[in-house]
Amino acid sequence: MRRFLRDIFLCIFSAILLILSFPKPNLSILAWVTLVPWFFALDERRPKSAFFFSYLTGVIFFSGVLYWLTHVSTLGFSILALFLALFFAAFGVLFSICMRRGLCALLLLPCFWVFLEYIRNHLFTGFGWALLGHSQYQNLAFIQISDITAVYGVSFLIVLVNAGLWQILKRNIFLPAICIFSSLALTLSYGYIKLHYPPQKGEDIKVATIQGNIPQIVKWDPDARGYILEKYLRLTEIASGERPDIIIWPETSVPGYLQNDPALLQEISSLSKRIYPAYLLVGTPHEGERGKIYNSATLFFQGGIMRRYDKVHLVPFGEFIPLPAIFSRFSFAGLIGNFTPAEDYTIFCFSKEKQRIRLAALICFEDVFPHLARRFTRRGADLLVNMTNDAWFKDSSEPEQHLQASVFRAVENRVNLVRSANTGVSCFINPWGKVLSRVRDASGQDVLVEGQKTESLKIVSMYSFYRAFGDVFAWGCSLVTLGALTIALRRKRKPL
Repeated sequence: MRRFLRDIFLCIFSAILLILSFPKPNLSILAWVTLVPWFFALDERRPKSAFFFSYLTGVIFFSGVLYWLTHVSTLGFSILALFLALFFAAFGVLFSICMRRGLCALLLLPCFWVFLEYIRNHLFTGFGWALLGHSQYQNLAFIQISDITAVYGVSFLIVLVNAGLWQILKRNIFLPAICIFSSLALTLSYGYIKLHYPPQKGEDIKVATIQGNIPQIVKWDPDARGYILEKYLRLTEIASGERPDIIIWPETSVPGYLQNDPALLQEISSLSKRIYPAYLLVGTPHEGERGKIYNSATLFFQGGIMRRYDKVHLVPFGEFIPLPAIFSRFSFAGLIGNFTPAEDYTIFCFSKEKQRIRLAALICFEDVFPHLARRFTRRGADLLVNMTNDAWFKDSSEPEQHLQASVFRAVENRVNLVRSANTGVSCFINPWGKVLSRVRDASGQDVLVEGQKTESLKIVSMYSFYRAFGDVFAWGCSLVTLGALTIALRRKRKPL
Protein backbone atom coordinates (compact mmCIF):
# COMPACT_ATOMS: atom_id res chain seq x y z
CA MET A 1 0.00 0.00 0.00
CA ARG A 2 2.86 2.35 0.78
CA ARG A 3 4.35 1.87 -2.68
CA PHE A 4 0.93 2.23 -4.28
CA LEU A 5 0.39 5.63 -2.64
CA ARG A 6 3.94 6.67 -3.48
CA ASP A 7 3.45 5.81 -7.13
CA ILE A 8 0.12 7.63 -7.27
CA PHE A 9 1.91 10.71 -5.99
CA LEU A 10 4.74 10.30 -8.52
CA CYS A 11 2.26 10.05 -11.41
CA ILE A 12 0.34 13.12 -10.28
CA PHE A 13 3.62 14.99 -9.80
CA SER A 14 4.77 14.10 -13.32
CA ALA A 15 1.44 15.14 -14.84
CA ILE A 16 1.52 18.51 -13.08
CA LEU A 17 5.08 19.21 -14.19
CA LEU A 18 4.10 18.29 -17.73
CA ILE A 19 1.11 20.63 -17.66
CA LEU A 20 3.37 23.46 -16.46
CA SER A 21 5.67 22.82 -19.45
CA PHE A 22 2.94 24.09 -21.78
CA PRO A 23 1.25 27.48 -22.03
CA LYS A 24 0.29 28.74 -19.59
CA PRO A 25 2.73 29.18 -17.70
CA ASN A 26 5.00 27.64 -20.35
CA LEU A 27 7.87 26.49 -18.12
CA SER A 28 9.41 24.51 -20.98
CA ILE A 29 12.52 23.52 -19.04
CA LEU A 30 10.39 21.23 -16.87
CA ALA A 31 9.72 18.96 -19.85
CA TRP A 32 13.31 17.66 -19.64
CA VAL A 33 12.69 16.12 -16.19
CA THR A 34 8.93 15.75 -15.93
CA LEU A 35 8.75 12.07 -16.96
CA VAL A 36 11.31 10.83 -14.42
CA PRO A 37 8.87 10.45 -11.47
CA TRP A 38 6.42 8.61 -13.74
CA PHE A 39 9.17 6.24 -14.88
CA PHE A 40 9.96 5.41 -11.25
CA ALA A 41 6.28 4.66 -10.66
CA LEU A 42 6.28 2.27 -13.63
CA ASP A 43 9.52 0.51 -12.66
CA GLU A 44 9.00 -3.25 -12.22
CA ARG A 45 5.25 -2.85 -12.68
CA ARG A 46 3.24 -5.50 -14.51
CA PRO A 47 1.34 -4.38 -17.61
CA LYS A 48 -2.05 -4.09 -15.87
CA SER A 49 -0.79 -1.84 -13.09
CA ALA A 50 1.41 0.08 -15.57
CA PHE A 51 -1.73 0.72 -17.62
CA PHE A 52 -3.53 2.08 -14.56
CA PHE A 53 -0.77 4.43 -13.41
CA SER A 54 -0.08 5.67 -16.93
CA TYR A 55 -3.75 6.22 -17.67
CA LEU A 56 -4.02 8.28 -14.48
CA THR A 57 -1.06 10.38 -15.59
CA GLY A 58 -2.62 10.90 -19.02
CA VAL A 59 -6.03 11.88 -17.68
CA ILE A 60 -4.52 14.50 -15.37
CA PHE A 61 -2.24 15.88 -18.10
CA PHE A 62 -4.86 16.19 -20.82
CA SER A 63 -7.41 17.57 -18.38
CA GLY A 64 -4.95 20.28 -17.36
CA VAL A 65 -3.85 21.12 -20.91
CA LEU A 66 -7.22 20.94 -22.68
CA TYR A 67 -9.38 22.52 -19.95
CA TRP A 68 -10.36 25.30 -22.37
CA LEU A 69 -12.58 22.84 -24.26
CA THR A 70 -15.09 23.22 -21.43
CA HIS A 71 -15.97 26.60 -22.96
CA VAL A 72 -17.52 24.60 -25.82
CA SER A 73 -18.62 21.31 -24.28
CA THR A 74 -17.87 19.73 -20.92
CA LEU A 75 -18.96 16.36 -22.24
CA GLY A 76 -16.76 16.67 -25.32
CA PHE A 77 -13.82 17.71 -23.14
CA SER A 78 -14.31 14.71 -20.86
CA ILE A 79 -14.55 12.22 -23.72
CA LEU A 80 -11.46 13.61 -25.43
CA ALA A 81 -9.33 13.66 -22.26
CA LEU A 82 -10.31 10.09 -21.41
CA PHE A 83 -9.56 8.96 -24.95
CA LEU A 84 -6.19 10.70 -25.27
CA ALA A 85 -5.08 9.28 -21.92
CA LEU A 86 -5.13 5.86 -23.57
CA PHE A 87 -1.93 6.82 -25.41
CA PHE A 88 -0.19 7.35 -22.07
CA ALA A 89 -1.59 4.01 -20.93
CA ALA A 90 -0.26 2.31 -24.06
CA PHE A 91 3.17 3.78 -23.36
CA GLY A 92 3.02 2.39 -19.84
CA VAL A 93 2.21 -1.10 -21.15
CA LEU A 94 5.09 -0.96 -23.65
CA PHE A 95 7.36 0.25 -20.86
CA SER A 96 6.35 -2.62 -18.60
CA ILE A 97 6.70 -5.36 -21.22
CA CYS A 98 10.03 -4.27 -22.63
CA MET A 99 11.74 -3.03 -19.46
CA ARG A 100 10.82 -6.22 -17.59
CA ARG A 101 12.44 -8.15 -20.43
CA GLY A 102 15.68 -6.23 -19.93
CA LEU A 103 15.66 -4.24 -23.18
CA CYS A 104 17.48 -0.93 -23.47
CA ALA A 105 15.35 1.85 -22.01
CA LEU A 106 17.52 4.66 -23.33
CA LEU A 107 16.84 3.74 -26.95
CA LEU A 108 13.37 2.28 -26.74
CA LEU A 109 11.43 4.70 -24.55
CA PRO A 110 11.88 7.64 -26.96
CA CYS A 111 10.86 5.38 -29.87
CA PHE A 112 7.75 4.25 -27.98
CA TRP A 113 6.78 7.88 -27.40
CA VAL A 114 7.25 8.96 -31.02
CA PHE A 115 5.35 5.89 -32.25
CA LEU A 116 2.35 6.80 -30.10
CA GLU A 117 2.49 10.52 -30.97
CA TYR A 118 2.53 9.62 -34.65
CA ILE A 119 -0.52 7.39 -34.22
CA ARG A 120 -2.28 10.11 -32.23
CA ASN A 121 -1.69 12.54 -35.10
CA HIS A 122 -3.43 10.20 -37.57
CA LEU A 123 -5.93 7.94 -35.76
CA PHE A 124 -9.61 8.89 -36.24
CA THR A 125 -8.55 11.95 -38.34
CA GLY A 126 -5.88 12.76 -35.74
CA PHE A 127 -5.43 15.15 -32.83
CA GLY A 128 -1.77 16.13 -32.59
CA TRP A 129 -2.31 18.80 -29.96
CA ALA A 130 0.19 19.29 -27.11
CA LEU A 131 2.81 16.91 -28.44
CA LEU A 132 5.77 16.78 -26.08
CA GLY A 133 8.05 18.53 -28.57
CA HIS A 134 5.66 21.48 -28.78
CA SER A 135 6.75 22.54 -25.29
CA GLN A 136 10.09 23.71 -26.76
CA TYR A 137 8.68 26.02 -29.44
CA GLN A 138 10.56 29.01 -28.02
CA ASN A 139 13.90 27.17 -27.75
CA LEU A 140 14.97 27.80 -31.33
CA ALA A 141 18.32 25.97 -31.17
CA PHE A 142 16.61 22.73 -30.12
CA ILE A 143 13.80 22.76 -32.65
CA GLN A 144 15.91 23.21 -35.81
CA ILE A 145 16.17 19.40 -36.14
CA SER A 146 12.47 19.49 -37.03
CA ASP A 147 13.41 20.08 -40.67
CA ILE A 148 14.67 16.47 -40.56
CA THR A 149 12.47 14.70 -38.01
CA ALA A 150 9.43 16.98 -37.75
CA VAL A 151 8.27 17.78 -34.22
CA TYR A 152 8.69 14.09 -33.34
CA GLY A 153 12.47 14.47 -33.16
CA VAL A 154 12.16 17.05 -30.39
CA SER A 155 9.80 14.74 -28.49
CA PHE A 156 12.33 11.93 -28.96
CA LEU A 157 15.11 14.04 -27.50
CA ILE A 158 13.06 15.06 -24.45
CA VAL A 159 12.12 11.46 -23.64
CA LEU A 160 15.74 10.39 -24.20
CA VAL A 161 16.93 12.89 -21.59
CA ASN A 162 14.22 11.82 -19.14
CA ALA A 163 15.02 8.13 -19.67
CA GLY A 164 18.72 8.80 -19.18
CA LEU A 165 18.15 10.69 -15.94
CA TRP A 166 15.92 7.89 -14.71
CA GLN A 167 18.64 5.32 -15.46
CA ILE A 168 21.29 7.42 -13.74
CA LEU A 169 19.19 7.86 -10.60
CA LYS A 170 18.03 4.25 -10.55
CA ARG A 171 21.32 2.47 -11.13
CA ASN A 172 23.81 5.14 -10.06
CA ILE A 173 25.64 4.75 -13.37
CA PHE A 174 26.79 7.51 -15.67
CA LEU A 175 26.93 5.84 -19.07
CA PRO A 176 23.52 7.35 -20.01
CA ALA A 177 25.00 10.77 -19.29
CA ILE A 178 27.35 10.34 -22.24
CA CYS A 179 24.42 9.57 -24.50
CA ILE A 180 22.46 12.56 -23.18
CA PHE A 181 25.40 14.92 -23.58
CA SER A 182 26.17 13.68 -27.10
CA SER A 183 22.56 13.98 -28.25
CA LEU A 184 22.14 17.48 -26.85
CA ALA A 185 25.50 18.60 -28.25
CA LEU A 186 24.67 17.34 -31.75
CA THR A 187 21.20 18.90 -31.64
CA LEU A 188 22.47 22.27 -30.44
CA SER A 189 25.33 22.24 -32.96
CA TYR A 190 22.89 21.63 -35.80
CA GLY A 191 20.62 24.34 -34.44
CA TYR A 192 23.49 26.80 -34.14
CA ILE A 193 24.54 26.21 -37.74
CA LYS A 194 20.99 26.65 -39.04
CA LEU A 195 20.36 29.80 -37.01
CA HIS A 196 23.65 31.57 -37.70
CA TYR A 197 24.20 30.72 -41.36
CA PRO A 198 20.87 31.43 -43.05
CA PRO A 199 20.62 31.94 -46.83
CA GLN A 200 21.08 35.56 -47.79
CA LYS A 201 19.15 35.67 -51.07
CA GLY A 202 15.40 36.01 -51.19
CA GLU A 203 12.56 38.25 -52.31
CA ASP A 204 11.06 40.57 -49.69
CA ILE A 205 7.28 40.79 -49.54
CA LYS A 206 5.06 42.75 -47.19
CA VAL A 207 2.18 40.88 -45.58
CA ALA A 208 -0.56 42.36 -43.38
CA THR A 209 -2.64 40.33 -40.95
CA ILE A 210 -5.98 41.47 -39.53
CA GLN A 211 -7.41 40.49 -36.15
CA GLY A 212 -11.05 41.47 -35.68
CA ASN A 213 -11.64 40.10 -32.16
CA ILE A 214 -15.30 39.33 -32.84
CA PRO A 215 -16.87 37.53 -29.84
CA GLN A 216 -18.19 34.11 -30.76
CA ILE A 217 -21.58 34.94 -29.27
CA VAL A 218 -22.20 37.62 -31.96
CA LYS A 219 -20.16 36.17 -34.83
CA TRP A 220 -23.21 34.71 -36.62
CA ASP A 221 -25.80 37.15 -35.27
CA PRO A 222 -27.52 38.75 -38.32
CA ASP A 223 -27.88 42.01 -36.40
CA ALA A 224 -24.10 42.16 -35.90
CA ARG A 225 -23.26 41.75 -39.59
CA GLY A 226 -22.79 45.46 -40.21
CA TYR A 227 -20.64 45.86 -37.11
CA ILE A 228 -18.39 42.94 -38.12
CA LEU A 229 -18.00 44.04 -41.71
CA GLU A 230 -17.30 47.65 -40.75
CA LYS A 231 -14.54 46.57 -38.38
CA TYR A 232 -12.76 44.44 -40.97
CA LEU A 233 -13.10 47.10 -43.67
CA ARG A 234 -11.67 49.75 -41.33
CA LEU A 235 -8.71 47.63 -40.19
CA THR A 236 -7.97 46.61 -43.78
CA GLU A 237 -7.89 50.18 -45.04
CA ILE A 238 -5.56 51.12 -42.18
CA ALA A 239 -3.27 48.22 -43.10
CA SER A 240 -3.32 49.20 -46.79
CA GLY A 241 -1.64 52.45 -45.86
CA GLU A 242 1.60 50.51 -45.35
CA ARG A 243 1.43 49.22 -48.95
CA PRO A 244 1.44 45.47 -48.26
CA ASP A 245 1.50 42.97 -51.09
CA ILE A 246 -1.28 40.91 -49.51
CA ILE A 247 -3.73 41.41 -46.63
CA ILE A 248 -5.08 38.39 -44.77
CA TRP A 249 -8.31 38.04 -42.81
CA PRO A 250 -9.04 35.22 -40.31
CA GLU A 251 -11.14 32.10 -40.73
CA THR A 252 -14.84 32.75 -41.53
CA SER A 253 -14.27 36.48 -41.04
CA VAL A 254 -16.77 37.37 -43.79
CA PRO A 255 -20.21 37.40 -42.08
CA GLY A 256 -22.12 35.44 -44.71
CA TYR A 257 -21.98 33.42 -47.93
CA LEU A 258 -20.38 35.53 -50.66
CA GLN A 259 -21.83 33.68 -53.64
CA ASN A 260 -25.40 33.95 -52.24
CA ASP A 261 -25.21 37.57 -51.13
CA PRO A 262 -24.58 40.11 -53.93
CA ALA A 263 -24.44 43.05 -51.49
CA LEU A 264 -21.80 41.34 -49.35
CA LEU A 265 -19.78 40.33 -52.40
CA GLN A 266 -19.95 43.91 -53.66
CA GLU A 267 -18.60 45.22 -50.34
CA ILE A 268 -15.58 42.90 -50.43
CA SER A 269 -14.99 43.51 -54.13
CA SER A 270 -15.08 47.29 -53.65
CA LEU A 271 -12.62 46.99 -50.78
CA SER A 272 -10.32 44.91 -52.98
CA LYS A 273 -10.33 47.68 -55.59
CA ARG A 274 -9.59 50.36 -52.98
CA ILE A 275 -6.54 48.59 -51.59
CA TYR A 276 -4.98 47.92 -55.02
CA PRO A 277 -2.26 46.78 -55.69
CA ALA A 278 -2.62 44.54 -52.61
CA TYR A 279 -4.26 41.13 -52.81
CA LEU A 280 -6.91 40.26 -50.22
CA LEU A 281 -7.31 36.77 -48.73
CA VAL A 282 -10.49 36.35 -46.70
CA GLY A 283 -12.04 33.50 -44.74
CA THR A 284 -15.66 32.72 -45.56
CA PRO A 285 -18.10 29.83 -45.54
CA HIS A 286 -18.98 28.67 -49.02
CA GLU A 287 -22.08 26.86 -50.23
CA GLY A 288 -21.30 24.50 -53.09
CA GLU A 289 -23.31 22.09 -55.18
CA ARG A 290 -26.14 20.11 -53.59
CA GLY A 291 -26.14 22.39 -50.58
CA LYS A 292 -22.69 21.30 -49.37
CA ILE A 293 -21.07 23.79 -47.01
CA TYR A 294 -17.30 24.39 -47.03
CA ASN A 295 -14.99 26.31 -44.72
CA SER A 296 -13.08 28.33 -47.30
CA ALA A 297 -10.46 30.94 -48.06
CA THR A 298 -10.99 33.23 -51.07
CA LEU A 299 -8.38 35.38 -52.79
CA PHE A 300 -9.46 38.75 -54.26
CA PHE A 301 -7.54 41.09 -56.55
CA GLN A 302 -8.76 44.33 -58.15
CA GLY A 303 -12.30 43.45 -57.14
CA GLY A 304 -12.40 39.98 -58.66
CA ILE A 305 -12.13 36.50 -57.17
CA MET A 306 -8.86 34.83 -58.15
CA ARG A 307 -9.23 31.43 -56.48
CA ARG A 308 -10.80 29.62 -53.52
CA TYR A 309 -9.51 26.92 -51.17
CA ASP A 310 -11.98 24.67 -49.37
CA LYS A 311 -10.73 23.13 -46.14
CA VAL A 312 -9.72 19.47 -46.43
CA HIS A 313 -9.24 18.47 -42.77
CA LEU A 314 -12.28 19.23 -40.65
CA VAL A 315 -12.52 19.32 -36.86
CA PRO A 316 -14.41 16.26 -35.58
CA PHE A 317 -17.18 17.29 -33.17
CA GLY A 318 -16.57 20.89 -34.27
CA GLU A 319 -17.23 21.08 -38.00
CA PHE A 320 -18.84 17.69 -38.50
CA ILE A 321 -20.18 14.78 -36.47
CA PRO A 322 -18.30 11.51 -37.01
CA LEU A 323 -20.50 8.43 -36.86
CA PRO A 324 -23.68 10.53 -36.73
CA ALA A 325 -25.86 7.50 -35.98
CA ILE A 326 -24.11 7.29 -32.61
CA PHE A 327 -23.07 10.82 -31.67
CA SER A 328 -25.85 13.01 -33.08
CA ARG A 329 -27.99 12.23 -30.05
CA PHE A 330 -25.60 13.90 -27.60
CA SER A 331 -26.13 17.42 -26.30
CA PHE A 332 -23.07 18.91 -27.98
CA ALA A 333 -24.41 18.05 -31.43
CA GLY A 334 -26.22 21.37 -31.67
CA LEU A 335 -22.88 23.22 -31.45
CA ILE A 336 -21.40 21.35 -34.39
CA GLY A 337 -21.29 22.62 -37.96
CA ASN A 338 -22.29 20.67 -41.01
CA PHE A 339 -19.25 21.24 -43.19
CA THR A 340 -18.03 19.01 -46.00
CA PRO A 341 -14.33 18.14 -46.40
CA ALA A 342 -12.76 19.07 -49.73
CA GLU A 343 -10.08 17.14 -51.60
CA ASP A 344 -8.00 19.73 -53.48
CA TYR A 345 -4.80 21.06 -51.93
CA THR A 346 -5.15 24.48 -53.51
CA ILE A 347 -2.16 26.77 -53.99
CA PHE A 348 -2.79 30.51 -54.33
CA CYS A 349 -0.50 32.61 -56.47
CA PHE A 350 0.03 36.35 -56.27
CA SER A 351 2.57 38.55 -57.98
CA LYS A 352 5.09 41.07 -56.79
CA GLU A 353 6.75 42.81 -59.70
CA LYS A 354 8.12 39.90 -61.77
CA GLN A 355 8.02 37.25 -59.02
CA ARG A 356 5.11 34.92 -58.35
CA ILE A 357 4.61 33.99 -54.70
CA ARG A 358 2.86 30.70 -53.98
CA LEU A 359 0.75 30.60 -50.84
CA ALA A 360 -1.20 27.87 -49.03
CA ALA A 361 -3.92 28.47 -46.46
CA LEU A 362 -4.20 26.20 -43.42
CA ILE A 363 -7.64 26.85 -41.95
CA CYS A 364 -8.38 26.47 -38.24
CA PHE A 365 -6.37 23.58 -36.78
CA GLU A 366 -4.98 22.30 -40.10
CA ASP A 367 -1.62 23.70 -38.98
CA VAL A 368 -1.53 21.06 -36.21
CA PHE A 369 -0.67 18.31 -38.72
CA PRO A 370 2.92 18.10 -40.03
CA HIS A 371 1.98 15.86 -42.95
CA LEU A 372 -0.76 18.24 -44.09
CA ALA A 373 1.47 21.32 -44.20
CA ARG A 374 4.09 19.23 -46.01
CA ARG A 375 1.60 18.37 -48.76
CA PHE A 376 1.12 22.05 -49.49
CA THR A 377 4.83 22.85 -49.55
CA ARG A 378 5.47 19.83 -51.74
CA ARG A 379 3.02 21.37 -54.20
CA GLY A 380 5.11 24.52 -54.30
CA ALA A 381 3.88 26.74 -51.46
CA ASP A 382 6.66 29.03 -50.26
CA LEU A 383 4.43 30.84 -47.76
CA LEU A 384 1.99 29.23 -45.33
CA VAL A 385 -0.94 31.07 -43.79
CA ASN A 386 -2.95 29.89 -40.81
CA MET A 387 -6.42 31.48 -40.79
CA THR A 388 -8.13 30.63 -37.53
CA ASN A 389 -10.73 31.60 -34.98
CA ASP A 390 -9.88 30.84 -31.36
CA ALA A 391 -12.68 33.00 -29.96
CA TRP A 392 -14.42 29.83 -28.74
CA PHE A 393 -11.84 29.46 -25.98
CA LYS A 394 -11.69 33.05 -24.67
CA ASP A 395 -8.59 34.18 -22.75
CA SER A 396 -7.23 30.70 -22.06
CA SER A 397 -3.97 28.94 -22.88
CA GLU A 398 -5.44 27.57 -26.14
CA PRO A 399 -4.28 30.40 -28.46
CA GLU A 400 -0.65 30.05 -27.35
CA GLN A 401 -0.84 26.25 -27.59
CA HIS A 402 -2.15 26.69 -31.13
CA LEU A 403 0.79 28.97 -31.92
CA GLN A 404 3.17 26.19 -30.83
CA ALA A 405 2.08 24.00 -33.73
CA SER A 406 2.49 26.81 -36.28
CA VAL A 407 6.08 27.39 -35.19
CA PHE A 408 6.96 23.78 -35.99
CA ARG A 409 5.24 23.86 -39.39
CA ALA A 410 7.47 26.80 -40.35
CA VAL A 411 10.67 25.04 -39.26
CA GLU A 412 9.76 21.65 -40.72
CA ASN A 413 9.19 23.07 -44.17
CA ARG A 414 11.59 26.04 -43.95
CA VAL A 415 8.98 28.58 -44.98
CA ASN A 416 7.50 31.73 -43.49
CA LEU A 417 4.15 31.27 -41.79
CA VAL A 418 1.62 34.04 -41.15
CA ARG A 419 -1.18 33.63 -38.64
CA SER A 420 -4.41 35.59 -38.86
CA ALA A 421 -6.76 34.92 -35.94
CA ASN A 422 -10.15 36.43 -35.24
CA THR A 423 -9.24 36.06 -31.58
CA GLY A 424 -5.95 34.45 -30.72
CA VAL A 425 -2.35 35.06 -31.74
CA SER A 426 -1.96 36.82 -35.09
CA CYS A 427 1.73 36.91 -35.91
CA PHE A 428 4.58 36.31 -38.34
CA ILE A 429 6.93 33.32 -38.03
CA ASN A 430 10.13 33.00 -40.04
CA PRO A 431 11.56 29.71 -41.44
CA TRP A 432 13.60 29.20 -38.26
CA GLY A 433 10.58 29.36 -35.99
CA LYS A 434 11.14 32.84 -34.63
CA VAL A 435 7.99 34.86 -33.98
CA LEU A 436 8.93 38.17 -35.57
CA SER A 437 5.98 40.22 -34.35
CA ARG A 438 2.39 39.92 -33.14
CA VAL A 439 -0.77 41.97 -33.29
CA ARG A 440 -0.87 43.67 -29.88
CA ASP A 441 -2.75 46.50 -28.23
CA ALA A 442 -1.19 49.40 -26.35
CA SER A 443 -0.93 47.35 -23.14
CA GLY A 444 0.88 44.50 -24.87
CA GLN A 445 -2.05 42.07 -24.93
CA ASP A 446 -2.32 39.88 -28.03
CA VAL A 447 -5.34 37.59 -27.68
CA LEU A 448 -8.57 39.45 -26.92
CA VAL A 449 -7.60 42.48 -28.99
CA GLU A 450 -8.41 43.93 -32.38
CA GLY A 451 -5.78 45.32 -34.68
CA GLN A 452 -3.59 44.87 -37.73
CA LYS A 453 0.10 44.33 -38.32
CA THR A 454 2.31 44.49 -41.41
CA GLU A 455 5.65 42.71 -41.63
CA SER A 456 8.27 42.37 -44.34
CA LEU A 457 9.16 38.73 -44.95
CA LYS A 458 12.00 37.27 -46.98
CA ILE A 459 10.91 34.43 -49.25
CA VAL A 460 13.97 32.16 -49.26
CA SER A 461 14.62 28.86 -50.98
CA MET A 462 15.82 26.38 -48.36
CA TYR A 463 16.18 22.62 -48.41
CA SER A 464 14.16 20.59 -45.91
CA PHE A 465 14.72 16.87 -45.51
CA TYR A 466 11.28 16.55 -43.95
CA ARG A 467 9.61 18.29 -46.87
CA ALA A 468 11.45 15.99 -49.28
CA PHE A 469 10.99 12.64 -47.50
CA GLY A 470 8.25 13.08 -44.93
CA ASP A 471 7.86 11.11 -41.70
CA VAL A 472 10.85 8.80 -42.18
CA PHE A 473 11.97 9.41 -38.60
CA ALA A 474 8.55 8.57 -37.14
CA TRP A 475 8.33 5.45 -39.32
CA GLY A 476 11.74 4.35 -38.08
CA CYS A 477 10.68 4.77 -34.46
CA SER A 478 7.54 2.80 -35.21
CA LEU A 479 9.53 -0.09 -36.68
CA VAL A 480 11.87 -0.11 -33.67
CA THR A 481 8.87 -0.15 -31.33
CA LEU A 482 7.17 -3.06 -33.08
CA GLY A 483 10.45 -4.97 -33.31
CA ALA A 484 11.23 -4.44 -29.63
CA LEU A 485 7.74 -5.56 -28.63
CA THR A 486 8.11 -8.72 -30.70
CA ILE A 487 11.49 -9.52 -29.13
CA ALA A 488 10.24 -8.76 -25.62
CA LEU A 489 7.25 -11.07 -25.94
CA ARG A 490 9.51 -13.90 -27.10
CA ARG A 491 12.22 -13.41 -24.50
CA LYS A 492 11.87 -15.34 -21.24
CA ARG A 493 13.24 -13.29 -18.42
CA LYS A 494 10.59 -12.08 -16.01
CA PRO A 495 6.97 -13.23 -15.97
CA LEU A 496 4.39 -10.72 -17.05
